Amino acid sequence: MTDDATAARRATIRDALGLGVAVGLYGAAFGAAAVAAGLDAWQACALSLLMFTGASQFALVGVLGAGGGVLAAVGSAVLLGTRNTIYGVRLVPLLRPRGGLRRLATAHLVIDESTALALAAPDPGNARLAFTVGGGSIFLGWNLTTLLGALGADALTGPWLAALDAVVPAAFLALLWPRLQRTSAEPGAQRRVALGGAVVALVLTPVVPAGVQVIAAVAAVALAGGWRR
Repeated sequence: MTDDATAARRATIRDALGLGVAVGLYGAAFGAAAVAAGLDAWQACALSLLMFTGASQFALVGVLGAGGGVLAAVGSAVLLGTRNTIYGVRLVPLLRPRGGLRRLATAHLVIDESTALALAAPDPGNARLAFTVGGGSIFLGWNLTTLLGALGADALTGPWLAALDAVVPAAFLALLWPRLQRTSAEPGAQRRVALGGAVVALVLTPVVPAGVQVIAAVAAVALAGGWRR
């Protein structure tokens, strides 16, 4: 392995672990929100273990906490989870998982952050490494902090909760920023995509349920890419 390849591998692992730790901490906010919505700690942990997609989890407990029924809560969670299907279609030719168990495990780790890490990697080998390390570290951290947040829900208020709210956007910005530099491939196009997606999300945020603006931004960017081709 050449020095450049080794350096790229180390950078990939560093970025994946950094984002994994940052996003994994936010599971504490979900654990606290789940308990506030009427779930117990083990139900919150089961959701993080089996569902493992933050926006859908927050949507589900948000509807339940607002007095909505189970069907409405599940429907909201499924709606927000549809974007993971789009991610999966994009990742299959890049990750090329083989075997039923590996495909199942890969599908379970397809979330916003693992997808972003894989697509930001410089080559397919590092993409698979970034996806595995990032997705795996987020999964472990998210489930651990869900339990901690559920058990310490009363303490997770005020400044602590506000600090957690800032973690995920800051981590995504750190991951996105190198792709907007002049040294990246097609920096102009990538800047337009980032700006267009941000505008769509910001405009829709006050008028749609949490997470729906992400789906709309993805759809808008996909349509723009198809029109450009």
